[in-house]
Amino acid sequence: MNPTTWTYVAYLFASIATTVWVARTLHKNGRIFLVDTFLGNEALADSVNHLLVVGFYLINVGYVCLALKYGDKPGDAVGAIESFSTRIGLVLLVLGAMHFFNIYVFSRMRRRAMLKHQPPPVSPDGVRISRTPGVA
Repeated sequence: MNPTTWTYVAYLFASIATTVWVARTLHKNGRIFLVDTFLGNEALADSVNHLLVVGFYLINVGYVCLALKYGDKPGDAVGAIESFSTRIGLVLLVLGAMHFFNIYVFSRMRRRAMLKHQPPPVSPDGVRISRTPGVA
């Protein structure tokens, strides 16, 4: 097999393994965050968590497969290492960007949900406000 083929095989293996590891980690540790975001509705949080994992796989594995077609084809060992590291680096950046985007969206959702369920602000009892300085 030539360097291009070895690079592609290594890239596919590393990318898909990384995607699976990140998806499992986010699924496991994101559940608590989603349950809190959905105000204790565990069924909804679990459902959204599963849908996020499916979407995560579709986007990332699709990107990994498309990335094989584009870019320079390595002709030697140095080119193969450079191609591999560039492609893996792009996969990691996509994974990170997706993660932070999801955290941002769910943080905003959580903030809105928390504000909806807070009591309205009230002024403190026993405080008299005077417009004249020094007079209570």
